[in-house]
Amino acid sequence: MKIAVLGAGAWGTTLADMLARNGVRTTLWAREPEVVAAILKDGENTTFLPGVRLSNALTVESDPKTAFAGADYFLLVIPSQFIRPALVGFRDLLPDNPVMVCASKGIELETLAPMSRVVAQALDGKHPRYASLSGPSFAAEVSAGMPTTVSLGCEDHELGRELQAAFSTPAFRVYFTPDYRGVELGGAVKNVIAIAAGISDGLGFGHDARAALITRGLAEMSRLGQAMGGQERTFMGLSGMGDLVLTCTGDLSRNRQVGLKLGQGLRLDAIIGQMKAVAEGVKTTKALHQLAHKLGVDLPITAEVHAILYEDKDPARAVKDLMSRELKDE
Repeated sequence: MKIAVLGAGAWGTTLADMLARNGVRTTLWAREPEVVAAILKDGENTTFLPGVRLSNALTVESDPKTAFAGADYFLLVIPSQFIRPALVGFRDLLPDNPVMVCASKGIELETLAPMSRVVAQALDGKHPRYASLSGPSFAAEVSAGMPTTVSLGCEDHELGRELQAAFSTPAFRVYFTPDYRGVELGGAVKNVIAIAAGISDGLGFGHDARAALITRGLAEMSRLGQAMGGQERTFMGLSGMGDLVLTCTGDLSRNRQVGLKLGQGLRLDAIIGQMKAVAEGVKTTKALHQLAHKLGVDLPITAEVHAILYEDKDPARAVKDLMSRELKDE
């Protein structure tokens, strides 16, 4: 097995390093020449994962033709809004029937498509085989060898078991499920709820409010996920509830940090301008808001986050409107 990892941000670099240390032939493709140069010179990704010494077994390339040569397995860790153009550009460099494992979390804004559909459409005629990797995992903790568990969703059971074995290490435990759609949707929705949790904390609210957002956010995730073909039990697992708890409570969550600063009164453009990495939840909020209207699914927390991000709504007013909605059964 040779895996090419597309995307050398913190998460892509961490997964590539982990695979290489696990005995998998791994090449990391980085769009930024300076990232490649730093890894070759210093043995670490000083831009996105500073302080982490990378495995000598890991190959790094900026030329996609060289990076993809001999690989049949491809790990996508590119920000979700850029996956389609990237794959279209790489199409002629990819083999037929490539295995595409997506570790990016989001919904394509232009088409409202989950990543599985984006990959299938971008590589139409190549007949890609798809899997989704998601769960409660911060790059800094995984790269430090801390115990982590995630879900891998793949409709092809044999391929799924093969990937499960390849990604599993003594510190990184992978659970298999055939429900790839539930895995990828849980990973997308949790980022929006994490923004909401950050806003709540930024406004100075307590643990009660955060717990309510996590619980009712899980309900929104499950409603939308099932409407799009996911299974309810998946959203109770690692890629649903597990990742939701992590991103709503952990200070390493970029999406929670965006919400925290919004709650403290900063404007979105200023927050984004200060960030090196992408907070997927910002654009996913817009996509989910549109999906909710299209599918007729009630997503009140998502609607208020959308109003704060894109309609300049006061966060305190958004909380008041959420709390004063018509009373309902749980």
